[in-house]
Amino acid sequence: MQQIILSGLKVDTLIGVYDWERTQKTTLIFDITVDADLTAAMASDNVSDTIDYAMLAQSIQQAAADQTFELLEALGAHVMKHVFMGFPVSHIRLGITKPGILPDADTVTVVFNQARGE
Repeated sequence: MQQIILSGLKVDTLIGVYDWERTQKTTLIFDITVDADLTAAMASDNVSDTIDYAMLAQSIQQAAADQTFELLEALGAHVMKHVFMGFPVSHIRLGITKPGILPDADTVTVVFNQARGE
């Protein structure tokens, strides 16, 4: 099993519990690792045998932009479900970072780990 890692993916979405958070979109930072069988691409050197990185990134951004959630936890569940539905991955590790939400911390990050079928 191999991994594809997208680090620092900027995702704009409407998210937050407080009214002031829901007045404009927030840019979140996603770090996502997907486990997938990439052996065919390793042998063929053909892009059609792998997961298209750009399509994966765009799909994640679109899944987040199309919804509004109060919690990072709900957004994470939605994004992981979307990735499992659209790509042949067996496991996802997703970190969602929200900057500037706490006065004494630069960021808050919630991390998810989920295998297909869980």
